Amino acid sequence: MSTPRFPPSPRRPVSNEGPLRVLLLENIHASAQEMLAAEGFQVERTSSALKPEELAERLRGVHLLGIRSKTTVPEASLKYAEDLLAIGAFCIGTNQVDLLSSSVHGVPVFNAPFSNTRSVAEMVLAEVVVLTRQLFDRSREVHAGQWRKVATGSHEVRGKTLGIIGYGHIGSQLGVLAESLGMRVLYYDVMTKLPLGNSRSVPTLNALLAESDFVTLHVPALSSTHLMMGAEQFQAMKPGACLINASRGTVVDIPALARALRSKHLGGAAVDVYPEEPEGNSDGFVTELQGIPNVLLTPHIGGSTEEAQASIGKEVATSLLKFVKGGATTGAVNFPNVEAPINPGTHRIINVHRNTPGVLRDINRIVSDFNANIHAQVLSTDANVGYLVMDLDQDVSQQVCEAIAGLETDIKTRIVS
Repeated sequence: MSTPRFPPSPRRPVSNEGPLRVLLLENIHASAQEMLAAEGFQVERTSSALKPEELAERLRGVHLLGIRSKTTVPEASLKYAEDLLAIGAFCIGTNQVDLLSSSVHGVPVFNAPFSNTRSVAEMVLAEVVVLTRQLFDRSREVHAGQWRKVATGSHEVRGKTLGIIGYGHIGSQLGVLAESLGMRVLYYDVMTKLPLGNSRSVPTLNALLAESDFVTLHVPALSSTHLMMGAEQFQAMKPGACLINASRGTVVDIPALARALRSKHLGGAAVDVYPEEPEGNSDGFVTELQGIPNVLLTPHIGGSTEEAQASIGKEVATSLLKFVKGGATTGAVNFPNVEAPINPGTHRIINVHRNTPGVLRDINRIVSDFNANIHAQVLSTDANVGYLVMDLDQDVSQQVCEAIAGLETDIKTRIVS
């Protein structure tokens, strides 16, 4: 496990003066901008991703950052972002963010684990039908003026087996939709998951591969999932089976998949994600899967429906607003989860500190020195940081906040009025 590198204590609270500045990258849906602007925030929205060095410069003075999957946020980009309060990943995955560095810089990261599940599940199910009917090839032929009316190799999906690798929000919903078409559903997950409908768990990946007519991947990008589908796994699949990947590009060995398709061991594939993807819309994209029959290639659009993007914008913006206005970290992927009700007539102090013994003692001593009354106090910790939410009398809150920010253990402190 990496050793956290804590930033120097800022020795000052995060300023509440002026409107909060928000930077939204990668064409995040306007629903997010509308919600944040309605709260008086100053919102800048761009259509492209930023490289880390450019991001580091743009983060100066920014309080909230919104990204999708193309912008990486390394430690170097956070180093000078002293005013940054939170990051919103307007997508499911958060592997593009250095979560440990964000945590020790006092920056919770929020994502959207639910909002695009239906869109991805519907696309995968559509691809199952398209692959088994070879509709992509037939359509391409007619566009080229060819008439190839054949039934050989074309099947109904009813009675076929769908194998789901990763039975989370998307995988479980996909299983329910597939059963409505009469499919048999198996799933494999490294964690114990409650099956929905008639879906059945299998004990090993190879057991799923051996029984499935269609294998679909719904796993995060981790060291344990890197190239988890390679030549050995393709060989373990049923002859004529199809692979679908709408998860992360790094989980599939693309050259091995191309060989399995060209050898006819696999009957088709649908790929929406790739090991390397353009940062924006462009021409000239190349993959070894191009030109292979019965292969659907799409440009990372699994969650790209208007409904999903609007929902994601609202979901993440809501999390950011709840954090800024009340310190709620529920749903943060790298932070202790705290959500406390607001006490009217008080000021709320939000404090992130190094998780070392004696911090709460020092903070309570400061409160006592200023003769302040604590109306509510919630502390939660993880291995690296402590997160304190404390409601105080308004007349001394500023002095207490400044004194807490001066502690050697302080990472980030602010007042919510």
